Formats: sequence, C-alpha cells, structure tokens
Amino acid sequence: MFKKLLIASALCATLVNSPLQAAERVSIGTGGTGGLFYVIGAGISETLNKYMENTTARAEVTGASVENNHRVAAGQMTLGLSSSSTLFEAKNGEGPFKVSGPLDVAGIAYLYPAVLQVATISGNGVDSFEQLKGKRVSMGPPGSNAAVLATRLLQEYGVFDDITPRFLSYNEGVKALVNGQVDATVVLAGAPTSSLIDLDSQTDMKLLSASIEKLDSLIQKYPFYQAFSLPAGTYPDQNKQVLMINDPAILFTSGKEDQSKIYNITKTIFSHLDELGQIHPQAKAISLETAKRTPIALHPGAKKYYDEVNGK
Repeated sequence: MFKKLLIASALCATLVNSPLQAAERVSIGTGGTGGLFYVIGAGISETLNKYMENTTARAEVTGASVENNHRVAAGQMTLGLSSSSTLFEAKNGEGPFKVSGPLDVAGIAYLYPAVLQVATISGNGVDSFEQLKGKRVSMGPPGSNAAVLATRLLQEYGVFDDITPRFLSYNEGVKALVNGQVDATVVLAGAPTSSLIDLDSQTDMKLLSASIEKLDSLIQKYPFYQAFSLPAGTYPDQNKQVLMINDPAILFTSGKEDQSKIYNITKTIFSHLDELGQIHPQAKAISLETAKRTPIALHPGAKKYYDEVNGK
C-alpha cells in the first residue's frame, strides 16, 4: 500500500511539473471582434500557439488602443495593438494619458499602415483640401483616431473652422456622400479598404492628395505620424498617386516584460510571416524591413532579435 502511495505521489508530481501545466500565458489586447486589430491579434496568437513551445496565447476583445496601453502597462496583458499616435501619447503621458501620466510601454513591431483617406465624388467641386472650405465633411466616428487626424490635417490647411463636420462611421459616411448629405468622407484604414471599394463601385470616387509641405509640417508637430503614398490603381478609379498621412498599427508590450520572453515572441512572429500573411490582406504588410519603425523605443528583447537578423 505504501509503495502504491509513493508511485501515485510521483505520478502527480510529474503531471504538475509537465510542460502542459507550465505553459506560459500570453494575452494580446486587440479591439472589437469586427475590427482589424482583433483579426491580426488572433493571427498572432495562433502563430504563437503553433510554434512557441509551452505557450498558450489568446487574443482578447478590448476597447482598442487606449485600453490596451493601460492594461499592458499594468501587467494585465502581455502584448497589445495600438495606433502609433496613441502609443506615443501613452509613453509620454499626453492626450488621454495626462491623468495617469506616462506609461511604461515599449515597442515590438510596426505592423501595417493605417492611412487617412479623404474621398469625394468627381463633379462636386472638391478637387483639393483648400476647396473643402464651406463644405460638409464626415470625419469618422466621434472621438476616433480618424476624427483626430482629419481635424489636424484640415487645421494644417486652414479650413477646419470653415467646414461643417459630421461624425459618422465609415459606412455611414460613404452612404451620406453617395446621397449628397456630405461633400467628402474620411476613412482611417489600410488601403484598399472595404467602405471605399464599395464607394468606388457606386460612383466616380476621387481621393484628395496632400502636399509634401503640409505633411512635413504636420509630422513636425506630431512625430508619431508618417507620410504615405497610395500607388495609382489602389482603387479602380484612382489613376494617380495619392500622398497622405499614416498612423500605423504597432505591436507593443510593457517595459517590464522579460527580455528573453519578448525576444522569443518577436522571433516566432517574424519567422512565420508567410502563414500570418494569409489571415488578412493587411497582414501581408508586416515585414522585417519596416518592423523597427515604432514611435517609441523598442523593447530590448525585440531589439536583440532585429540586431541578430540584421547581422549587428
């Protein structure tokens, strides 16, 4: 009987100490289930579960960028997705983080561009940002990054105080433009994006292009933004290159996270980009060439991986 008890005790100890029991949990803050943050976050979690030993990763539905920064910094989640602008403000205690003060967050990777696209319809008298003066403009959902970025760009052109802003969802903005209720509509997303593909199929869509001088001035004030060029043909009716502003999606973590853990996470993601790229067209934009373009300093674990693959 005593011998059986010893064997049973040894078996229990083996089970408790097995890799299955000791799995590292990695939680990823994303956004709503209908958004791209959730799709990309779920793809990253699938990659980590498949290729990272003793790891259980899970994408969590959240309120997106602002919530993700707070929760990752507090140690409630391992990784988060954020717009570049929000991550910069979190690190520096600006914008929605003035009350909390600077958060201890660190970059892992630039993921994909989120481009401000300002669409109108040929023949309605709007061919430039200057001509938006006195017009009705759908700015995106209230409080959204789209509305903030569009406001800043229109202020740069000196026309914001002279427009009639509407705060509509992207699909509502497209519908209002088609119905003649607004003269232009704003979308902040990877291109091509579904709402503007839909608009282009219904009308002769036209995208407004910003000047290099205005973009340079805007980026000097807000260094977390980047200039971005949409090649001709991104949409069927777009026959010229369009210059716009980019507020890219960034994968980030807490500055307190273990270096080897973040190194392994970064290595696993970038060693399997071919599979990750299959989950959504925007996931194909994730690459080593752009990975280090984060608005805040990289986590030492991510930096170590990039230095290794770049031969430093």
